[in-house]
Amino acid sequence: MPISQEHIYTSEDYWNLPEGQRAELIDGKLYAMAPPYRIHQDLLMELSATIRNYIKSKKGTCKVYPAPFAVNLNENDKIWVEPDISVICDKNKLSDRGCEGAPDWIIEIVSPSSSRMDYSVKLFKYRTAGVREYWIVNPLKRVIQTYSFEGKEDSNAFLFDDEIQVHIFNDLTIKVSDLLQ
Repeated sequence: MPISQEHIYTSEDYWNLPEGQRAELIDGKLYAMAPPYRIHQDLLMELSATIRNYIKSKKGTCKVYPAPFAVNLNENDKIWVEPDISVICDKNKLSDRGCEGAPDWIIEIVSPSSSRMDYSVKLFKYRTAGVREYWIVNPLKRVIQTYSFEGKEDSNAFLFDDEIQVHIFNDLTIKVSDLLQ
């Protein structure tokens, strides 16, 4: 839900929000972020840990950042998002404020208030910014929608009980139901 439509907001407005107020800046509009449900946080922790542990086991250089973590998708003044999980493999994109440019992999965990943004607005923004892989995890429906934007673009829907192949890491599969036990 937009905070206000009266004027175009910028990075300065985003970074000067009152302490504790979370929002995303998309095309000059601020969108308030509701506190997440417990299942959201369980998924955030387990997915982040699974991905981090995989990267460490491979001695990889990619970094995993769970929300809140600021991402300036297009390195412009009017779009800062806070994906639930950001995986960044190019350390040159990292700054003290967060990520400057598109992460390699983004995971959004849907809540009732974020559904429209995650499935439409962010899908478009992430794809056009150069995100390589995007997952939308829906805990209420127990479905994961995956998008691969490199090479031949691909989109698939999976259930929590399915083994999901991660496109950016060829030998990583995730079964979400195993993470919630």
